[in-house]
Amino acid sequence: MRRFPSRCFLYFFLGTTEFFLLAVMSFDRYVAICNPLCYVTIMSKRVCVQLVLSLWITGFLLNIIPGFLTIQQPLCGPNIIDHFFCDNFPLLELICADTSLMEILSFILANVSLLGTLSMTATCYGHILHTILRLPAAKKRQKAFSTCSSHITAVSLVYGSGIFMYVRSGKGGQGENRNKVVALLNTAVTPVLNLFIYTLRNKQVKQVFREQVNKLF
Repeated sequence: MRRFPSRCFLYFFLGTTEFFLLAVMSFDRYVAICNPLCYVTIMSKRVCVQLVLSLWITGFLLNIIPGFLTIQQPLCGPNIIDHFFCDNFPLLELICADTSLMEILSFILANVSLLGTLSMTATCYGHILHTILRLPAAKKRQKAFSTCSSHITAVSLVYGSGIFMYVRSGKGGQGENRNKVVALLNTAVTPVLNLFIYTLRNKQVKQVFREQVNKLF
């Protein structure tokens, strides 16, 4: 039974890190489009390393206390959760003690990691949109929009499913079928789609893909 909380912690640790990574990527796009002449100076190798280390450390710190509290709780009753993986709220239903504190911490964590990073992403894209609309040439505007399209698609998928699942208080409704469908989208479908969203924008990857398709057909 103690393996469940550790797996739950790993899931939320990596998920929280992904939200911060998406926010950092939006800042990278902001610098590239709004301050292209200063991009190399602002997004230097040292700054990139510091940003990556910071988001990993932040993701770990935000989840270590809720994860530690969950591990310390007594688990009883049937050891079957109404879900296809060890999600947070279905796991809390197995605990025999008062879970109100852990529910509050989970709710705060969801708001900080999802809505906090989403606000940063939205701010960056607000400035990006303002800059793009001021470009004189339509070709330049199209190129700028194309630069952000893959990231915007990934942000929409990840944040849409994440907010639906976690930005709410209490355990009510967590066993409903629609939550399981959204969880499947968040844990399985979105990571697979990310492979196509990012790699198919690379010219070399698209060329190899065409060659392989031509060989097959």
